[in-house]
Amino acid sequence: MNTHEKYMARCLELAQKGLGTTYPNPLVGSVIVHQDRIIGEGWHHKAGEAHAEVNAINSVKDKNLLSESTIYVNLEPCSHFGKTPPCCDLLLDWQIPKVVIGNVDPNAKVNGTGIGRLRQAGTEVIVGVLADECTQMNRRFFSFHQKKRPYIILKWAQSADGFIAPLTKEERKPVWISNQLSRQVAHKWRSQEQAILVGTQTVIDDNPQLNLRDWPGTTPIRIVLDQQQRIPKTSAVFNSAAETIVISKNEIDFTQQVATQIADFLYQKNIQSVIVEGGRQTLQTFIDENCWDEARVFTGNTPLHTGIVAPKLNSIPVSQTKLATDNLTYYSHDQHPPL
Repeated sequence: MNTHEKYMARCLELAQKGLGTTYPNPLVGSVIVHQDRIIGEGWHHKAGEAHAEVNAINSVKDKNLLSESTIYVNLEPCSHFGKTPPCCDLLLDWQIPKVVIGNVDPNAKVNGTGIGRLRQAGTEVIVGVLADECTQMNRRFFSFHQKKRPYIILKWAQSADGFIAPLTKEERKPVWISNQLSRQVAHKWRSQEQAILVGTQTVIDDNPQLNLRDWPGTTPIRIVLDQQQRIPKTSAVFNSAAETIVISKNEIDFTQQVATQIADFLYQKNIQSVIVEGGRQTLQTFIDENCWDEARVFTGNTPLHTGIVAPKLNSIPVSQTKLATDNLTYYSHDQHPPL
């Protein structure tokens, strides 16, 4: 790993701290280096608040060193006025002579204009350091701007013999397929995504809260499919813990390309990522339409012998890990292991 890669890797470590809190903004970290010594660091904490470059500059004790320093950032500095001023202008104001960037920003409002402005002003700009790793870090943001849909994560738990639930509602309440550690991990995942989606029958049968009970953070937006508006208004998904969006026959046509229509609907709602947690039919719909990016599957060590069969996914696992008595398997369209 060369010098530029070392400091870009640190940018990614910092950027990761914002996962789950920056939507709809990307994950960005920034490092300022003077004579091969880090003198400032920062990351973007939350939409509407200071960007990573601002926080990094503010952390520098001796601002006189900025005119002799290099600033690293995993995503192109913004060049437009949003909720905050352009970071390009800030870098130019402080006369930082060299900027090292991981990715060009895919947002049409930026998309190279920040780099162009810096170079036009005489700043040395290097682009593409750890580009693949930077893209993977912001895969939700890139999917939203390039594919015009949210980044879609499928998640389910299955028994050792491939069932996701017993056949009848009466049997389900005492049955836990995954262990407590797996359930905690699943709640951590919820805290990282902008939205969580379930189908009609899941809400009617299980009355899930779709919130965070085993991990700190913000409950994601709850997306509920309800074609015929059968879900009782007293259901837990309609409590005040988080926003709930219902997708019924008024929003999409349930007779064709349902997952694709859902993805487009969520894109129009400015939702950058969604974790689909069930039920079986809903998950299989996304799989069959090839409308997904990651799948995360818990497999418990206890068989159910009969029940609702787990979704069928014809993909090669990217990675597997052990969570106490459970196995966690990751699948990915682009074959990148998760960060």
